[in-house]
Amino acid sequence: ETGKPVKWIEDRSENIGSTGFARDYHIHAELAADKDGTVNALRVHTLADHGAFDGAAQPTKFPAGLFHICTGSYDFKHAFVDVDAVHTNKAPGGIAYRCSFRVTEASYLIERMMDTLAHDLDKDPAELRLQNFIQPEAFPYRSALDWTFDSGNYEGSLRLAMKNVDYEGLRREQLEKRARGELMGIGISTFTEIVGAGPGKHFDIAGIQMFDSCEIRVHPTGKALARIGAQTQGQGHETTFAQIIGAELGMSPDDIDVEHGDTDTAPYGLGTYASRSTPVAGAATALAARKVRDKAKKIAAYLLEVGEEDLEWEPGRFFVKGAPSKGKTIQELAFAAYTNCPPYLEPGLEAVNYYDPPNLTLSIRCYICVVDM
Repeated sequence: ETGKPVKWIEDRSENIGSTGFARDYHIHAELAADKDGTVNALRVHTLADHGAFDGAAQPTKFPAGLFHICTGSYDFKHAFVDVDAVHTNKAPGGIAYRCSFRVTEASYLIERMMDTLAHDLDKDPAELRLQNFIQPEAFPYRSALDWTFDSGNYEGSLRLAMKNVDYEGLRREQLEKRARGELMGIGISTFTEIVGAGPGKHFDIAGIQMFDSCEIRVHPTGKALARIGAQTQGQGHETTFAQIIGAELGMSPDDIDVEHGDTDTAPYGLGTYASRSTPVAGAATALAARKVRDKAKKIAAYLLEVGEEDLEWEPGRFFVKGAPSKGKTIQELAFAAYTNCPPYLEPGLEAVNYYDPPNLTLSIRCYICVVDM
C-alpha cells in the first residue's frame, strides 16, 4: 500500500510462536529404588510434539538428547525409554534452543524424579544425589542406555556448590522461617549435557557424517590464515580459533586471521549448533595446527642440520637439545618454507584437518537456587 520497500523485524514472542519451537514433550516416568534411596531402574514414556514439520533434521534425530541423558548424572543399572512423535498444526518443531536436541527435557525429567524420590523417602535431596552419582573412578562409564560418558566429577561439583552457598546454613534458615510461617525453597539441579555432535557412527545430516574441518596457512611473513567450516553467530569464533592456533604454534592470536562459513573457500563442515563448534571444529583446528608444526619441525631439522629427534619444542620455537641458543622460530621456519625448503618436501607451510570425534563430549553443571516467598 505504501509503494515503498518495507522492513519488518519480528520480536522474540512472534519468533517462537511462528518460526520454530521446542520443549513440547509430555513425559511419564517411573523410578525404582531401594529403601535406602539407591536408584536401580528408570522407565520413560514420551509423547513428542514436532509441530507441522521438523525444522532442522529428520524426526529420529531430535530425541537423541533424551535417549542419551535421561538417566542424568546417576548410576542407574537399568533404563528404558521410548518416544512417540506426532505432527500437529504448530510451528515447525525440533529447534535446539540453548541445548542439544532435547537435553533440557531429559534433565528436567530426571531432576524432578530425584526430588520426588527424596520427598517420598524423607531424605535430603542433596544427600540423595551424592549417594547415587556416577563416581569419578567409573569413567569412561557405559550408561544403562548404552552411551559412553567420557568424564565427570558430579560429587565434586555438587559439594563445591553446597560449600559456596553454605548449604547447611540455608537448611537451618529454612527451618527457622517455616517455624515463623514463612516459605523458603531450596532447589538443586545437576546437569549433564551432550555436546560436540557428533561421531559419524551415530550422527549425520542427509547421510553426511558430522565431522568438521580447518585449513591453516602460515604465510612467509609469519602471519597465518585459518579457514573454518563452522559459521560464527556471535560466539566469538574469531577469537577462540585464533587462540587455539596461537597456543599450538606459539603465535600471537593477533597475527592469525580467521575466515569462517565461506563455502567458496572453507573446507567442508557441518555448521554451528548444539554446542559443537569448539569440541569439533576446535579440535580440527588444533590438529591442523599440529600438522603445520610437524612440517615446521622437518624444516627446522634441515636448517639446523640435525635429526628431528634432536629437536625440542617450546611455544613458537624449535631448538637443538642441549643447545637452546641454536634454534628457529615458527616465523623463521615459515619464511624458509617458501624460500629454502628441504628438497624432499613440498614448499609452503599449510595443512587441513577433518575431525570426526570418537564420542560426544559431556559437560556437567550444578545449580543451587534459593527462593523466598
